[in-house]
Amino acid sequence: MILLTPGPVQTAPQTRAAMAQDIAPWDNDFRAVYARIRERVLALAGGVPGEHACLPLQGAGHFIVEAAIRSLVPAGGAIIVPMNGAYAERVLLLARGAGWVAHAWPVPDTRGVTAEDVEAAFAAHPEATHFATVYSETGAGIVNRPEIIGPVLRALGKRLILDAVSAFGALPFSMEDHPECDAVVFTSNKCIEGLPGIAFCVARVDALEQGRAGSWSLDLWEILNIALKSGWGSFRFTPPVQALAAFDVALDLFDAEGGQPARLARYRENMRILYEGALKLGLRPYVDQAEQGPIIVTLHQPPGFDLQGFVDALKARGVLISNFYTTKTPSIRIGCIGAITNAEMTQAVAIMGEVLASTTPAG
Repeated sequence: MILLTPGPVQTAPQTRAAMAQDIAPWDNDFRAVYARIRERVLALAGGVPGEHACLPLQGAGHFIVEAAIRSLVPAGGAIIVPMNGAYAERVLLLARGAGWVAHAWPVPDTRGVTAEDVEAAFAAHPEATHFATVYSETGAGIVNRPEIIGPVLRALGKRLILDAVSAFGALPFSMEDHPECDAVVFTSNKCIEGLPGIAFCVARVDALEQGRAGSWSLDLWEILNIALKSGWGSFRFTPPVQALAAFDVALDLFDAEGGQPARLARYRENMRILYEGALKLGLRPYVDQAEQGPIIVTLHQPPGFDLQGFVDALKARGVLISNFYTTKTPSIRIGCIGAITNAEMTQAVAIMGEVLASTTPAG
């Protein structure tokens, strides 16, 4: 099966095989594995030891996004969320549900955030302390670029929380190069090509404060405190150890491929094959090519289109895509990430053409 979803993604056999073991999380051998993972993630995020820390949390991306907001936005602070996708809407809901003030700033879901957007948002809400944005918005496939957003925030004296759940490991980012960033968050089952179960936050140590989170389970300061007291291989709660073992292998494969530049190159080529192939099949992309990111391609559904029927027909031929969409108008979501080669993407596009040809009325 060729799995073309924006996560959980298709994984390598070696990564899946690492799950097939019983592990005691407090065992000294595994503590060393966990400590090594944290060091590798910190380095991959461009973090500086002592200035930044890798703070893992059990669960999905929503868990770590909420934990970052709770743990880093001060009492009485507020955040601004640029609303150009479905996952921005989730950030807004998580912030408001946690009791923080969160301002929605309208941005079309067909383009990334501009410097002018950031300036206008803070001019309207000068009391806000943080800008919380989704790096790769897999609602439509656009990218909100930190290299555009960051300099404006630095000039304004504002802070960034970056949801890089579907971007980390592929799109470039360095905490050292972005001093305005309090946290970047991601999960194990996206561009590093691991299995689901664990989420990561790389945060500025000086931005964390005891008791700020208002949640015992989602307190990043407590995760840091346990590490400082008991070592970086120690856990606060029972972790998904098999997912972590698989993630360690996925990091090895990531490095062997050539790291972030090589992974981005493969994903970009997958995206190009899919985007251009869809055009040849008569499908209309939701996002202009200039705004199209490398993580997911979203296509407008043709009139009278049966999404579930299309998904089922593809699955019967060995290709699996999402059976739902998150855009305001009906669309088809097709991921470009995971352990998918360019040849496999070419094969998948050909199968899509076969399915469309078999279901489109003649004439």
